[in-house]
Amino acid sequence: MKIAIAQLNYHIGNFEGNLEKMLRAMDDAKAQGADIVVFGELSVCGYPPRDFLEFDDFIRQCRTVIAKITKATEEKDIAAVVGAPSINPVVEGKDLYNSGYFLADGKVLHVANKALLPTYDIFDEYRYFEQANEFKIVTYKNKKFALTICEDIWDVEGTNPLYDISPLDKMLPQEPDVILNLSASPFNFDHANARINIIRANVERYGLPMFYVNHSGSQTEVIFDGGSIVMSPNGNVHDELPYFTECVKTYNLEDVLNGRENREQPKDKIKLIHDAIVVGIKDYFGKLGFNKAILGLSGGIDSAVTAALAAEALGGENVRGVLMPSQYSSDHSVKDAEALAKNLGMPHDIIPIKDIYDSFMGKLQPLFGDLPFNVTEENLQARARGVLLMGLSNKFGYILLNTSNKSEMAVGYGTLYGDLCGGLSVLGDVYKTDVYKLAEYINRKGEVIPHNTIHKPPSAELRPDQKDSDSLPDYDILDEILFQYIEKRQGPKEIIAMGFEEAIVRKALRLVNINEFKRYQTAPALRVSGKAFGMGRRMPIVGKYLS
Repeated sequence: MKIAIAQLNYHIGNFEGNLEKMLRAMDDAKAQGADIVVFGELSVCGYPPRDFLEFDDFIRQCRTVIAKITKATEEKDIAAVVGAPSINPVVEGKDLYNSGYFLADGKVLHVANKALLPTYDIFDEYRYFEQANEFKIVTYKNKKFALTICEDIWDVEGTNPLYDISPLDKMLPQEPDVILNLSASPFNFDHANARINIIRANVERYGLPMFYVNHSGSQTEVIFDGGSIVMSPNGNVHDELPYFTECVKTYNLEDVLNGRENREQPKDKIKLIHDAIVVGIKDYFGKLGFNKAILGLSGGIDSAVTAALAAEALGGENVRGVLMPSQYSSDHSVKDAEALAKNLGMPHDIIPIKDIYDSFMGKLQPLFGDLPFNVTEENLQARARGVLLMGLSNKFGYILLNTSNKSEMAVGYGTLYGDLCGGLSVLGDVYKTDVYKLAEYINRKGEVIPHNTIHKPPSAELRPDQKDSDSLPDYDILDEILFQYIEKRQGPKEIIAMGFEEAIVRKALRLVNINEFKRYQTAPALRVSGKAFGMGRRMPIVGKYLS
C-alpha cells in the first residue's frame, strides 16, 4: 500500500480555493501511485476558523466540499482522509465535532472525532467542539487505520495532565496497522523538536508507523511550518517534509515498516524565525489581496530588518520606505536608511517632520504653557510620522508594517497611533537580541543591512543624544527577564533567584503589566515563539498584579 501526505497551505473560508488545492493534490498523489492521500486538520475550511464555526452557512459549505471530495475519490480512484467540522446529532453538548473523514469509492467509510480539545495558548477548541466519546478504527484494502486529529496524540501513557484519556489507548485493542494524524500544528521556533519527540513516543508505545500531516503557510498571525512526518515503528524519522512549503509526497508502507536511517531536517532557530516571518508576510498580503507594503525607515535595526524581510516576501519594488527625519535625527541614520533602500531595491521618500512638529507645538503651546519638555513632545514626533504613513497607506493601498520588536512591545517602549501603527507587526514576537541575529542572518551572503545600522547603539532619536539604555536595561539582560516572565511564566521571586537584580526585575515586570492597553490596540504580531502577544496571551488591562 502507498500513502501520500498532502501538506498544503489552506485559506480560512476559501472553500473553492481549498477544494481546488485538494483535488490537485489527489491527482498528484494518484500520479505517484498512492492508494490514499491524507490532508490536515480542518483542511476543508482552514485553521483556525474561530467563530465562523457558529454560522450554519459556513458548516453547510464545509459539508458541500466533503461531498465533492467524496465523489472525487471514485472518479480519481484514490481514497482521501480529510479534516472538517461535523454536526453532533446529540442535542446535549456542543453542536460540532472536529472530525477526520475517511473517504473512498465515492463513500464516507468512517468519521473519527477529535477527543482532546486544547484550550491553552492560541487554542480555544472547547468553545466550539464536543469531545469524542467513541473510538473506532477503519479498514481499507486490508489495512486497519487509527485516525487521530492533532492533539489526540499528545497524551501518551496519560502523561499530559490536561487530559484524562488517550484515544490511541482506546483503539489499540482493535489492532490497527497504521496511525494517521491530521494536524494543524502552529509554528514556534522550538516546536518541531517537541513534535518529533511526541510522535516518537507514540510509535514506540504502540509499535506502529505514523503518518503525521501538518499545514503549511500562515493565517493572520498564526504560522504553520509544515514539517509533516512519516515515522517508522522503530522510532526513526522515515521522512520529514520541507518547512514552510506545500508538498505532496507518497510513501510505500512496507518501506516505512522496515525503517531506515533517521532523516530529520536541521532546525536552526534564527533561520526558522526568518523563514516563518517571510511566509507570514507573504500570506498576510496574498490572502488579503494586497501586494504592496509601506514602512517608516529610521536607520535603526528594527525598521531595517522589517524592510529586508518584507522585500524578500514581496519583492523590494513592492516595499516603500519613508524616511521622516526630525531635528533630533542624526545624519548617519538618514544615510543608513538610504543605503538599505538601495541594497533592497526598494523605492523611498524623505519627508522631514520638523515643520509638522513645530505646527503641533504652536497649536498646543497656549495649553502647555511653561511645562517642561517630556515624553509628550517625543510622542508628537512619533504620531506625526504615523499620520504621514497612514496617509500614504490610504492613498495608495499599501499595508503599513509595524516595526516594533517584542522587547519594546513588552515594556511599552512605543507610541500608540505613532510608531505602533500598522496592519501587521512583523517583529512583535522577536526579542531585540534576536533581531540583531536576524540582521546577521540576512547579511549571511553579503551586506544588505548596513554595518553601522547593526553596530550603533539603539535609539529612538526623539530627543538630543537619546539612547534606549537611558530608559531600559541592556537588552541582553532585559530580554532574558522578559523571556522568563512571558514564555516561562516565572514570577519575580523566581527570576530574582536566577541572579537578576531585584530592582531591574520588578521594574521590567511592572512595565509589562501596565502596558497591556497598548498591546491590546496594536496590529497582530506574527507568532514565532511559544507565547506571543495577542490571542495566545490573554491579560486584563485593568489589573493590580505586579503593577
